[in-house]
Amino acid sequence: MKPGPLILLELNEVNCDFVRRYVARGHLPALGATIARHGLAETFSEEKYEHLEPWIQWVTAHTGLTFAEHEVLRLGDIEQRDLLQVWERLESAGVTVAAISPINAANRTRRSPFFVPDPWTRTPVSGDWFLRQLSAALAQAVGENAQRRVTAATLARIALAALAHFRISTVGELVADALSARSRPWRATLFLDRFLADVFVRQWRRHRPGFASLFLNGAAHIQHHYMFSSAVYDGPHRNPPWYIAPGADPLLEVYALYDRVLADVLRLPGKPRVMIATGLHQDPHPVEQYYHRLKDHATFLRRLGVSFDSVQALMSRDFTIHCASPAQAASCSTVLQSLQAPDGTPLFSVDDRGRDLFVMLTYPREIGRGFVFRRDAQPQWDLADDVAFVALKNGEHNGIGYFADTGAAAVAPGTRFALAEVFARTCAAAGVALPGSGSEPSRSQAA
Repeated sequence: MKPGPLILLELNEVNCDFVRRYVARGHLPALGATIARHGLAETFSEEKYEHLEPWIQWVTAHTGLTFAEHEVLRLGDIEQRDLLQVWERLESAGVTVAAISPINAANRTRRSPFFVPDPWTRTPVSGDWFLRQLSAALAQAVGENAQRRVTAATLARIALAALAHFRISTVGELVADALSARSRPWRATLFLDRFLADVFVRQWRRHRPGFASLFLNGAAHIQHHYMFSSAVYDGPHRNPPWYIAPGADPLLEVYALYDRVLADVLRLPGKPRVMIATGLHQDPHPVEQYYHRLKDHATFLRRLGVSFDSVQALMSRDFTIHCASPAQAASCSTVLQSLQAPDGTPLFSVDDRGRDLFVMLTYPREIGRGFVFRRDAQPQWDLADDVAFVALKNGEHNGIGYFADTGAAAVAPGTRFALAEVFARTCAAAGVALPGSGSEPSRSQAA
């Protein structure tokens, strides 16, 4: 018998211990019922903390390969790697596939009715004109938001895409998120995830693909910045009132959104089988740590006197520098790595990729007025004018993830399996057998 429709709901980095605590308080009915009925398995992956990044973990889930096998280290690296992902594998077996915003995934499908990449990965968009406008707008908005500005043109493109995908049941919540985002910044994240979920549901109803994935990142962002404000957090830290109003609980808000998304997809025509995966999760961060970002990356680099071709802002404190040659990149790297805070702590970490540099502003403490940094021990200028405060770090990555499957028998407590196995489980649920161990290292070998 041909399997029914399959949906992979990727709730990035959600802490399911917190989910259980909210369920015990009477919240999250759909998530609570799913966990009670089908159980919750744990996934595990990399041992090195620096490899516990979503743009690494989800490549593992999408390919069935460990980091040592796929070697995708940075956001966007998937474009240079010839890897067989779950969408191509299923499509080659005759399954119609689709995706909304899968992180660090390349669109190599040929017949997908809709495939909208994440805002950082330069890969084609599959779908109608509205989806192409949406993808361009999301990429623009992420880049502009890194500079703390979103232009009217970008907002117009998002609004245009929204008109084609809005759902009456959520339009009020979208408007409320947008209007309250200035005073409650996490609501902008809720708006984006709610909107992406609406797009997914509308596109799914229109095309009824055999397999589709939806990636939502809002909980990861909110946990990083607001976990200490959760009503179910029982640790010693609290966010200060200047940072977030006492009594606000952004975690419950985003988990409640995901609960509604799960309920929505479970009610889709044909009652699709739904797999839920988190990739990894977050634990409360043990110490106080500040996140800052550069306001204008190019201006800062020029003031340092370094040469480069272009610079691209990524998530919060991260950015990439593109250079004309490896020698130019090495020179730029040397300068950045020579920069220190007044207390001697390095300001940046740099990963030299040849002609490109992946850079993180890693200084962990407050950067206030009078923060004169040093270059090769020589005082430079007050860095406070060049950076903006992003957030207090509340959550940190833990390599244990979670997995639930509404189409399988309830798993026993303590069930664990490798994150790479999600690939084989997805293919099996879609009715596609894999040769050998179920792990295929490249498209060329699979041909």
